[in-house]
Amino acid sequence: MTQATETPSQALPPSAPVLVIGAGAMGRGIAQVAATAGHPVTLYDLDAAQLDAAKAAIERDLASGVAKGKIPAKAAEATQARLTYTQDFRETAPLAALVIEAIVENLEVKKTLFRDLEALVAPHTILASNTSSLSITAIAAPLTHPERVVGMHFFNPATHMKLVEVVSGLQTDPAVAETVQATARAWGKIAVRAKSTPGFIVNRVARPFYGEALRLLLEQTSDTATIDAILRDAGNFRMGPFELMDLIGHDVNAAVTRSVWEAYGYDPRFQPSLIQEELVRAGHLGRKSGRGFYDYREGAHNPAPQEAEPHPLADPNASLIGDHPALDAMATRLHNGGVAVKRATVPSEPCIETHGVRIVLTDGRPATLRALAEQNPSLAVLDWVRDWKSATRIAVAFAATTPDAARAQAIALLQAAGLRAAVIADTAGLVFARTQAMLANEAADAVHQGVASAEEIDLAMRYGTNYPEGPLAWAERVGVIQVTQLLRHLHQFTGDPRYRVSPYLQLRAAEAALNRAPRHLG
Repeated sequence: MTQATETPSQALPPSAPVLVIGAGAMGRGIAQVAATAGHPVTLYDLDAAQLDAAKAAIERDLASGVAKGKIPAKAAEATQARLTYTQDFRETAPLAALVIEAIVENLEVKKTLFRDLEALVAPHTILASNTSSLSITAIAAPLTHPERVVGMHFFNPATHMKLVEVVSGLQTDPAVAETVQATARAWGKIAVRAKSTPGFIVNRVARPFYGEALRLLLEQTSDTATIDAILRDAGNFRMGPFELMDLIGHDVNAAVTRSVWEAYGYDPRFQPSLIQEELVRAGHLGRKSGRGFYDYREGAHNPAPQEAEPHPLADPNASLIGDHPALDAMATRLHNGGVAVKRATVPSEPCIETHGVRIVLTDGRPATLRALAEQNPSLAVLDWVRDWKSATRIAVAFAATTPDAARAQAIALLQAAGLRAAVIADTAGLVFARTQAMLANEAADAVHQGVASAEEIDLAMRYGTNYPEGPLAWAERVGVIQVTQLLRHLHQFTGDPRYRVSPYLQLRAAEAALNRAPRHLG
């Protein structure tokens, strides 16, 4: 057994030298994190100008931390003193306990670098790649000792984002991965373990956040500003998907989607969007080019989210039927809005009945098909929200047969409850429910395929993407039975295999159904 496989499952001591290859935004951020944790760090780049820019950026960031009172001046000085910048790593590499590569996302270039490093480093040195999507197994394959190679995927900016994905390739020694995970935690990071599969955790599980928004736009459900607002105000996401894609850059976002799609054998779940590809062809890459889904050029005016004009209540009475947390919250909100509320907690599908319209929560079916199935031509379907007590906006769709007066009453009722009603086209699953269910479904499939545990996937999505809660925790909270039903209706209506329900989610729903079923002994 090599020394690399005998690496103890504990964090590298602060005295252990670290070599970071690549002085771009990621590399310099990783170098700063390691140096802040007490390690002597060498930052390498072949380009002297890049090294100078990295040094200046680190000094600015540390100075800013001092000015804001976040970093003691002496600590900032000590961090800078631990950093060395070089255009030649041949003397430094043999001393390093950990080498972290943060260069161009090109498999052949990375393989060549790691072959060169293996000839220089000590037998115990761990070789880590900051790749966001390339196979750790493939990077390590040409090496004599592939067991020492591991993924250490930081998120940008590395100095502020808490997550690190520790990725094991087929031949990675578990002790090496454990050491890297412990080291990342010692650096103040949330470190999660994952297998080397396309997209690892975050770049795979996050695809539906973009993909469903792009599908909703393609289906002419609503416009970008409205979809973004719904997901911010009803889903508590920090940014809507279109503004986030503009921030990331459509060339980058589309490339990651295409990479995951191709790696998974062109699975429809990850199919790239023609809308986004058109933006890339036009050079509308988002903020960095001045135009994307939104216009960032000086003097540009972007449309506001659509919402219904104020409607007067034709009838200030409403009956809330069934037992559901949404009804509990809505009862309070409606009462505070001057509506006389009558509760009936009888066994029933949760609904609100008022002045000739029945208002129900989406179960994945379009409102018109649901109205037909239930023989109720006057139907309004509400989107889900993350928190019924605090949500400020909600999507609503109407069956084609719903009379205008009934539509107006439903909108007025939502407005009385303090909700801005976004009326969207009649579509399957609406906006937040459809997006969040697909995030949960993809997370469930990652668990099913052994990429990572449910707990680590939820951690990764909270700290790698700043989601308000993990998608699997959300599914358990709102009910895996309801989430599974919504996905099945989406699949049935669209016929699109992207909406097939993960086996893991199906089993969790079956377990939940058995646990709540009456038990008969005999």
